[in-house]
Amino acid sequence: MPVRKDASGRRSVEAEVEVPGSPEEVWSAIATGPGISSWFVPSEVEEREGGTTVSHFGPGTSMDAVATITAWEPPRRFSAEAPEDMGPGGPKVATEWIVEARSGGTCVVRVVHSWFASTDDWDNQFEGHMHGWAAFFRILRLYLSHFRGQPCAAFQLMGAGSEPRSATWDALIGPLGLAGAAEGQRVSSAAGAPPFAGVVERVGPREHPELLLRLDAPAPGIAHLFALPMAGQILLPIRLYLYGDRAPAAAARDEPAWQAWMAERFPVRAPG
Repeated sequence: MPVRKDASGRRSVEAEVEVPGSPEEVWSAIATGPGISSWFVPSEVEEREGGTTVSHFGPGTSMDAVATITAWEPPRRFSAEAPEDMGPGGPKVATEWIVEARSGGTCVVRVVHSWFASTDDWDNQFEGHMHGWAAFFRILRLYLSHFRGQPCAAFQLMGAGSEPRSATWDALIGPLGLAGAAEGQRVSSAAGAPPFAGVVERVGPREHPELLLRLDAPAPGIAHLFALPMAGQILLPIRLYLYGDRAPAAAARDEPAWQAWMAERFPVRAPG
């Protein structure tokens, strides 16, 4: 996902995915608050040009990404601009979402981030940003394939450990009952871990640990686990998306157990 550059100073990166569904169904998943929250992070969208989008990446407003919608053309395209999206002193970032219908009942979803800069200072961060989109797009495809349009109750967890990343990842997945998991394998939680069961949809490479599960317990849903080096520690984000009528009760019951399990084993220390 290399950075593209033109003579005007505009730089951009993009990622895309082919997903099942009509343009209207896919638009609902990427351009409405409930839709985005069903595969990404909790979000709100004012569905109009000039409206605001807010994505909540963690507790507290300091982890909110806020942008203003600059184009709104359902069900094909919308764009939004965010000042300092990459942090204080960063460039203003424009994000464009495009939905293109394909034959056979699928669509291509493309996200393009663009910014103006005279140096390469931000290129690596944007390239890393797009690797994150690739992971979320796998969740989007799984959501549209199996849970399209269903109500969602989701929660996010965060733990942290120390280098090396492989050892911290093993310390997470072993007690969960996921050590040695293979794609297509049916798995369930180990004794003492929060209860879950499902099928492994993806196993990431050892250098970029990741697991994507399609759950049938505690409710139909998706679980996404990965390990990410940041600020001198290894972060362990876990996201659970539960769907259907049972989802709210299951999330309310199980989120405290997950939070306690993670806090006991992988407490996040303050930076500094």
